Amino acid sequence: MDRTKFVSERELEYQRECTERVRAMNAGMTAFVDTYGCQQNEADSERMRGMLREMGYTIVDDDKADVVVINSCAVREHAEQRVLGNIGHMVHYKKINPEQKIILAGCMAGEETVRQTVKKSYRQVDALLDTTSFWRLPETLLRLYEQGGRLIEHAEPDSRIAEGLPVVRTVPHKAYVSIMYGCDNFCSYCIVPYVRGRERSRDPGDVVREVRELAADGCHDIMLLGQNVNSYSGGGADFPELLSRCAEVEGDFTLRFMTSHPKDCSHALIDAIAAHPKVERHIHLPVQSGSDEILRRMNRRYTVEQYCELVDYARKKIPGVIFTSDIIVGFPNESDEDFEGTVELVKRVRYDSIFTFIYSKRAGTPAAEMDDPITHEQKVKRFRRLMALQDEITLEDRRPLIGSTVRVHVDGESKSGELNLTARTQEGRLVSLKGDSGLIGTYANVKVTDITTFSLIGELK
Repeated sequence: MDRTKFVSERELEYQRECTERVRAMNAGMTAFVDTYGCQQNEADSERMRGMLREMGYTIVDDDKADVVVINSCAVREHAEQRVLGNIGHMVHYKKINPEQKIILAGCMAGEETVRQTVKKSYRQVDALLDTTSFWRLPETLLRLYEQGGRLIEHAEPDSRIAEGLPVVRTVPHKAYVSIMYGCDNFCSYCIVPYVRGRERSRDPGDVVREVRELAADGCHDIMLLGQNVNSYSGGGADFPELLSRCAEVEGDFTLRFMTSHPKDCSHALIDAIAAHPKVERHIHLPVQSGSDEILRRMNRRYTVEQYCELVDYARKKIPGVIFTSDIIVGFPNESDEDFEGTVELVKRVRYDSIFTFIYSKRAGTPAAEMDDPITHEQKVKRFRRLMALQDEITLEDRRPLIGSTVRVHVDGESKSGELNLTARTQEGRLVSLKGDSGLIGTYANVKVTDITTFSLIGELK
């Protein structure tokens, strides 16, 4: 059931009034948005940069800026500790510039334990803005300037969507389009539903309109985002319908999406991918484990057999499709037999690549209360074995590509070596090549000369 509600025009008008009032007092101030975590956080940051620019700030990449917004990730405790460590370091900049405003935004700002920690131990932080209320950034800054003090008070999550926010994209030829927010899955190891709220879907007309505007601006790489895009239900449309409508927009672009939950992935979605050449021939389908018992404890709500049926159907309907996945090693009470199930699944599916994580407790989730007798040494041993297996599969399956010519979208610069450019194939594979930076944002034909587990190596034709 779609229970989405939208922020009213009256409330958005008030934010615009706050924007103008901040702009009137802004005399050449700078702002920095520091982003941690997933693509959804990147998309939120683009909107916060857009709001800051409309308030008159010059957007910089410098944590000494007059306003620093830290858009945080709470998926793992290590990520939280990294953010808090960086905030602690910023006390020095606050001493140099006492008027600096530091705002902790994102997933961490939605956790009550983090609020209390920041309130007591990180007094350099002026305000918190969780993922459901970042659209109030103009109002927040105005209150900090006019009233002083700190805005750390607890606020109930706002389960509405704010449309029409300005955007500053860091890369003009690539764009993130959020189609929904929040998550209803409550996987036993995951904190996301507690910090991003329940699922809310945008209206399909608004999504298609945004894709159309991006294509008209010459954007070649458009990614539809959601914690679980498959459960999109905006305006009576499901995700396969929305994907098809976006793929029918005129323009030369590749349409991608992230992330698919296997329990909601359907034949209809696979058929939609097959029917539209603009949609990337790549499905990221996080399996997490190859054991039905572990999947049950994770509350994933599918079986290994159901997962493999989807993979088989997609390979039948979409020639050349590749799969990537997320896998957790060492979930509480994962037996040797459970782990062997994961090994066999990786052999059967033959992913192009996997993102493998050693399980670690996440406070506030049901899994954190489960017995976990597996030693860290055992988990590391399993992790290394799985990665070695995947590396072997990746190299075997990529080797036939050597000597072939592939069409790629050149999407960025590499920071190391002679292969100074990065690109993506229609299947989403990374390609490293040498060329003029003027090629960034364009399509090119590339001959594959070598392979690694990380990327294809190519040369321009």
